Amino acid sequence: MQISTVVLNNIYLGMFKNILYIILFGTLFSNCGNPESSNDTNNQLATDLQAENEQEAAWEYLFDGKTLNGWKKLGGDATYHIEGDMIVGTTAPVSDTTNSFLVTEKFYGNFMLEFEVILDLAPNNYHNSGVQIRSNSLPEYRNGLVHGYQVEIDPDTTARSGGIYDEGRRGWVHDLHDNPAAKKAFILGEWNFYKVEADGPHIKTWLNNVPAADYVDSLTSTGFIGLQVHATDSEKPLQIKWRNIRIKAL
Repeated sequence: MQISTVVLNNIYLGMFKNILYIILFGTLFSNCGNPESSNDTNNQLATDLQAENEQEAAWEYLFDGKTLNGWKKLGGDATYHIEGDMIVGTTAPVSDTTNSFLVTEKFYGNFMLEFEVILDLAPNNYHNSGVQIRSNSLPEYRNGLVHGYQVEIDPDTTARSGGIYDEGRRGWVHDLHDNPAAKKAFILGEWNFYKVEADGPHIKTWLNNVPAADYVDSLTSTGFIGLQVHATDSEKPLQIKWRNIRIKAL
């Protein structure tokens, strides 16, 4: 005899409910006559919830989802605008060979930074980005050129996303040549999750939860966060999108 799918589903649902009842009554009976155990459990749950709320409150979201208040643009002619919960950067015409940056007005020293990013696919053109940390634009340094540590966003076959490039100064300082797992972590055409920890001279990055750069350098201890749109050779405008950009002081 063939049993219908509906009957089977009802059987499985009944079994699942019975299992839940057994777990529930087992929990109740285990606490019967032992109010201290029940109170201890409740107190621990309350403590854990409070700790979780405090950790969440420590995060500062750098984008309010509505405006670009607290940000300013430096460098080239690329544009930045808001789409829903995203900051979107669009490349400038090919005649503009200067990199562009949307940077925070506030400076940050020791912190944990998280963000998500996705880039347009452009296999036949140069399309590159990065997020500046501890970076600066000073009149006395190359007429205000943006410079500092950049966490690389690189869809190129060199696969250096998550590495550290010293923008406007020394170039590559940690290109992940010794980290094959990190070089495979970037996913083309999809959202990629970055985590950056800057604590004293120590800078560490993770890409999609894979450990990437682990770099020690004391050249710069504080500066702005910046979203880079790199100059391109594409006649067609290309975009980079960022979301869930948040930072927590260490």
